[in-house]
Amino acid sequence: MASAYQPPVDDYAFLYGEAFGLDIVARATGGELTAEDGADVIAGAGEFAASVLAPLQEVGDREGARLVDGEVRMPDGFAEAYRAFVEAGWVTAEAPVSAGGDGLPGSVRAGLGEIWNASNAAFALCWLLTAGQIHALDAAASDEIRQTYLSKLVSGRWTGTMNLTEPAAGTDLGAIRTLATPRPDGSYGIRGQKIFITWGDHDIAENIVHLVLARTPGAPEGAKGLSLFVAPRVLVNPDGSLGARNAVETVAIEHKLGIHGSPTCVLSYEDATGYLVGQLGGGLAGMFVMMNAARIGMGFQATGIADRAYQQAAAYAAERIQGAVVGRDAGAPIAEHPDVRRLLLSMRSEVFAMRALGVYVGDLFDRAEQDAGLTRLAELFVPILKGWATEDAVTVASEGIQVHGGMGFIEETGAAQHYRDARIMPIYEGTTGIQANDLIGRKVIRDGGVTAETLFRQIDETVAVLAGLGGGAAGGAGAAVAARTADRLERAVAAARRATADLVGFGSPRDAHAVAVPYLMLLGVLAGGWMHALAVTAVLAHDGAAALAHDGAAVLAHDGAAGAADAARLTLADFYGAHHLPRVHALAETVASGETA
Repeated sequence: MASAYQPPVDDYAFLYGEAFGLDIVARATGGELTAEDGADVIAGAGEFAASVLAPLQEVGDREGARLVDGEVRMPDGFAEAYRAFVEAGWVTAEAPVSAGGDGLPGSVRAGLGEIWNASNAAFALCWLLTAGQIHALDAAASDEIRQTYLSKLVSGRWTGTMNLTEPAAGTDLGAIRTLATPRPDGSYGIRGQKIFITWGDHDIAENIVHLVLARTPGAPEGAKGLSLFVAPRVLVNPDGSLGARNAVETVAIEHKLGIHGSPTCVLSYEDATGYLVGQLGGGLAGMFVMMNAARIGMGFQATGIADRAYQQAAAYAAERIQGAVVGRDAGAPIAEHPDVRRLLLSMRSEVFAMRALGVYVGDLFDRAEQDAGLTRLAELFVPILKGWATEDAVTVASEGIQVHGGMGFIEETGAAQHYRDARIMPIYEGTTGIQANDLIGRKVIRDGGVTAETLFRQIDETVAVLAGLGGGAAGGAGAAVAARTADRLERAVAAARRATADLVGFGSPRDAHAVAVPYLMLLGVLAGGWMHALAVTAVLAHDGAAALAHDGAAVLAHDGAAGAADAARLTLADFYGAHHLPRVHALAETVASGETA
């Protein structure tokens, strides 16, 4: 039985108002909203998620989506939950203003993304795909398509999907064979089969808008011949009312390892009616808008599932009594065993690093809209957040099972579901290898490591500030953490610079691509260490180094008091620096080796 979900409101209040040295919500909104407002949004979402979505997580896993007479039927409670989600305004709140939404800033959307996924990842995938399609149509759709489809997506009345993959076209999108033939009325007849379509059919909304990659007759071979089309499940009449069913058939739903409550469909297009989005041949560029949004969303999903796994493990360990605990009185729970405590600290320090980086990246994209000079840095982080966070979330979920011991391997405890749900994350929306190839090819080697160096210089600035705090005359435990963190981070960024130089300097492309994933993970781990370093800086600026009692026990206590929260942040940073940041050095050695024989 899964533990009750506790939304991390205090962490988000800290991240919005303190961790980055200013109120980032106010900066993003020109003062219309503040960090306090952002935290209030997270608190409201957390209450909704804990009471409405989280109770359905096990239901969705147990019942799964079912295909009945060619129609997908969702698990009990999902339709009612979706209606409540829409009526509460959460769909409109996250959609951009240009699309007719409320346009919450990226930092707040990061928090919402975590909360929806922590409470019910299978349910959250519906909104994640809809949100991505909103961004794609907002960027490229004609006024007519915006009016007919985009407005309904933003209102939540309809949901959206992304249709790329085919039986013979997975990663190689240039191999897509689905054909869209023009008709005299300006529409297209679409024929072909798409697989792995998340939320491709369901019964929770009145219509589904499929965004389909297809090629037109006579189009060039490969990716340049692909165009983008909207194809609704139910056709729309000229007056906006719903008409006949489109010729899109749900052939099957996949039987998966996890996310059972999310229907993954095989769709057959039998001369289905579709409408062109953007220009002919511009399909891949249009779809990449949606894919990038989804990839960032995967980082938030990783944070959410990882935190839910941590929360469940921590709750179990706090109650389970088993054996004598070294250095503790009789009757101490297993949370006090040194190795179990290590696992819990490992999990929680990783979760905070993911959470903080998600907020940073969300805010960075907002700033890039005002300062084009930040665009390359923002884009650098897309594969890092997606790749590193999803890979390490699988590890966190596995550690959660380990904390439970044998009971973690038993489905009734719920610990295994987090692992099963997490395992798809490093695969869909582009595997970690695909993210790594994008990172090294388009974002590091292409500019000779210039953008990566921009990141390293920002980390250098944090190291300098921390070194000053660590050398303060006041001393104290907080100052000691600052000094250790500065030293570890300085050595880690030096290793990252060497690895980047090695990567850029390889004479053979195979050498670079053979170590692309280790390089991506190196930057992810480094970025996580940077996030913890920023937290240490903010804590010391808030409380003063000498005033902080660096007590590791506080990190496992859910105490809302500011002093306990700050002590916990110091402990997490110190642990991450000692247990996770050293991976940077090992990964740098791997990168330097290139392709081994």
